[in-house]
Amino acid sequence: MSKPERWSRLLELLAAEGRLDVEDAATALEVSPATIRRDLDELAEQQMLVRTRGGAIAHGVAYELPLRYKSSRHASEKHRIAAAVAELIGEGDVVGLNGGTTTTEVARALALRAGAGGGDGSAGGGRRQSSDPAGPTLTVVTNALNIAGELAVRPQIKIVVTGGVARSQTYELVGPLTAGVMNEVVLDVAVLGVDGVDPHLGVMTHQEDEAGISRLFVERAGRVIVVTDSSKMGRRAFARICGLDRVDVLVTDSGLSSEMAARLTEAGIKVHAV
Repeated sequence: MSKPERWSRLLELLAAEGRLDVEDAATALEVSPATIRRDLDELAEQQMLVRTRGGAIAHGVAYELPLRYKSSRHASEKHRIAAAVAELIGEGDVVGLNGGTTTTEVARALALRAGAGGGDGSAGGGRRQSSDPAGPTLTVVTNALNIAGELAVRPQIKIVVTGGVARSQTYELVGPLTAGVMNEVVLDVAVLGVDGVDPHLGVMTHQEDEAGISRLFVERAGRVIVVTDSSKMGRRAFARICGLDRVDVLVTDSGLSSEMAARLTEAGIKVHAV
């Protein structure tokens, strides 16, 4: 197990339990106690936890795992989801991406496709094409700083960043400045990463300010694609983004249960399990 994988696992255990014991963590991760002690010391230096005698505790009750440590979870599923979503985007489309590990993978898949020359636009259903063959083949509007940073060096993609106040946990920009930009744009498709999908309540996320911006992505888009691994299906989170009636497509992995797939289909959502 690599160090990033160990750190991610340790922070997951800490988020679940509120505290860690060196010996218990070593057993759970199948490494030596000395390795766990070094990992906890380094995480404490980054102020990710508080070291105690024999272990560590979280900084507070509302402990949230930062985006950079979530990226290794369900990685293969997210790669497949991202590749499938890229095939649903037409050349010349204006695409909205909120923050998250799955939407980050979607951004990378779109960048790879654009770098390879893009598609023929058939997935976009006849949407507008770029008038300049040497110019951008895709426009991406995002409130995620990490996505903007990765796409800014891609000449085939026009990147529009919303502005706003950055949340350190997720790299997402939120607040009135973000909303001001979102209210001035029109999207062909919004691709949303979420923290929960409930058949009754719809799609949700943990933070209310992020939910408000994601809701604006929905309102400004002609189509809405929700992307999430199957571990979040049936889950609820604190802040509601929108109901299932606003979702056109859901792309997830093959772990989706047949019962949940049927309920989503009944709600009028086209489901892709990859």
